[in-house]
Amino acid sequence: MSYIANIIAGWKVVPFGKLVRRSQYGLSEPSTPEGVPYLKMSNIRDGKVMLEGADTLEVDEATLSAYALKRGDLVFNRTNSLDLVGKMGVFHSDAPAVFASYLIRFQLDEEKADSRFVAAWFETTGVKHRLRCLATPGVSQSNINPTTLRAAMMVPRPPLPEQRKIADILSTWDEALEKLDALIAAKDRQKQALMQQLLTGKTRVKGAKGKWKKVRMGEVLERVFRPIDWHADLPLNLVSLRRRCGGLFRRPEVKGSEYKTQDLHEIRTGDFLISKRQVVHGAWGYVTPEFEGGHVSKEYAILDNRAPDKLHMPFFAWLAQTRRLIRLARVSSTGVHIEKLIFDPVVFLRESIHIPADLAEQQQIATILDTADQELTFLRTQRQTLDQQKRGLMQRLLTGKIRVRVSTK
Repeated sequence: MSYIANIIAGWKVVPFGKLVRRSQYGLSEPSTPEGVPYLKMSNIRDGKVMLEGADTLEVDEATLSAYALKRGDLVFNRTNSLDLVGKMGVFHSDAPAVFASYLIRFQLDEEKADSRFVAAWFETTGVKHRLRCLATPGVSQSNINPTTLRAAMMVPRPPLPEQRKIADILSTWDEALEKLDALIAAKDRQKQALMQQLLTGKTRVKGAKGKWKKVRMGEVLERVFRPIDWHADLPLNLVSLRRRCGGLFRRPEVKGSEYKTQDLHEIRTGDFLISKRQVVHGAWGYVTPEFEGGHVSKEYAILDNRAPDKLHMPFFAWLAQTRRLIRLARVSSTGVHIEKLIFDPVVFLRESIHIPADLAEQQQIATILDTADQELTFLRTQRQTLDQQKRGLMQRLLTGKIRVRVSTK
């Protein structure tokens, strides 16, 4: 069992069931508009059970007494898609809450195990792989039998004071991550508010001149074609787009002979790239310098700025992230189903947008929003780095490679 191979020799390793005092399935009831929190798989996040965003369920006192979660309970997701089955979290609240039937509540023997330590163990990469191995595939979902889990999942059992100390250390890291998450959420709300104010003209930038004006997109944008000189040995620099205005990304490099089409076009810095089949999901974006010279197939449309004295392209890129522009992309697409709609650039360029008449105002707005976005990117990178550091430390603490000092007082 590779997931326990690195545990130090001085620690006991026991079946999960040896630590469990009681287990219980949840309630199989539809949610109700009022009642106590009714927790589902989506409420298990990062090794914790969260009340935020929970559904509610009206229950009588007897049912609540029988099914109410207690602080320190482990909640386990026994059935779902293979990547989600096996999620586990610790319930940290004293508020009354019940849980869904596909979840299992495990109450541990407090003289043997700290639930926070065990939940952290279930978050490690090796254990997640083991859980996928234990899962029985179904028609649409996988399932982990709790009896199998109790017998087959092995858990390290260092002395209880050491478990608690390890859990305390990891909790400190979790608190730092939670604070960073709160800051990221606040900055994102600020950015969305800025977009709402600045991209509609409700708030004008300092020194703004003139009014906003309505222009037909065909007056300031044009579709361009830049076919490449294809040959079989040509290294293709393929570019694609993420949904939800997630920007461009590079695909693995291949030779011309390895790609399915020869009808490829070059993109350049300042272009606006559109996925004709995915734009209804926000798959479009501004071409930044790192994607200069990239290649796209005929499944993409390339728009260029035909009136640089009237339109600042980075401003338009921000405008394209608004609901109105995404809706215009949808109504400019033809088809009978959202997943089969195909974007028509000709129809789209007939539509109109409102923009500041003063180009300097467009530039200022784009700069302000770029700065807000860069702050968010920096914070998210910090968060990712901190999480990676925590997981690396967690792996070493939970296997005993790093030992903690425990007070004997």
